[in-house]
Amino acid sequence: MNTKVSEFIIWAAENGWDITGKSEPQLTLDSSITSRYKTIPDEYLEFLSMVKKCITPSEMTWFICEDEFNNSSDSEFKWNEYELLSLEAAVDDDRWKSEITAWWSNYLPIVMSVDGGYSFFAIDLKNDKGAIVHGSEPEFEEAEKAANSLEQFFELIMSNSIEL
Repeated sequence: MNTKVSEFIIWAAENGWDITGKSEPQLTLDSSITSRYKTIPDEYLEFLSMVKKCITPSEMTWFICEDEFNNSSDSEFKWNEYELLSLEAAVDDDRWKSEITAWWSNYLPIVMSVDGGYSFFAIDLKNDKGAIVHGSEPEFEEAEKAANSLEQFFELIMSNSIEL
């Protein structure tokens, strides 16, 4: 068990987050996720196997968990909402749509926010493997590195260096 994942879960609960643990650690992700994202880091899979829901006190930012990935949550937002918005903006430009889809295939969104505009954090699965990037509207795909790893991302949240 990753102690940083456990430490973050405890910290979130102690700091007013709406966090619900899973009763069973079994993780079953929809095949559309596992076929698109073949190299999801073990630390994030561990987090998903432990946490059913993880929402900031403002309720404006949340971690994407198993139910969201499986399209079985009551959230108004799909796990890939920002990719869908970008594709909608591309209208009939097939080359642009292809670039958008290719970009999102290399970045797994893990946090979504509607606080002060739409933004997200994602795991880089290709270029800087395991790094966490941050992007926001209107150009979601112009993301910048926020942390070197999921563990560092949790540390930065707990130290209030990254505010969610």
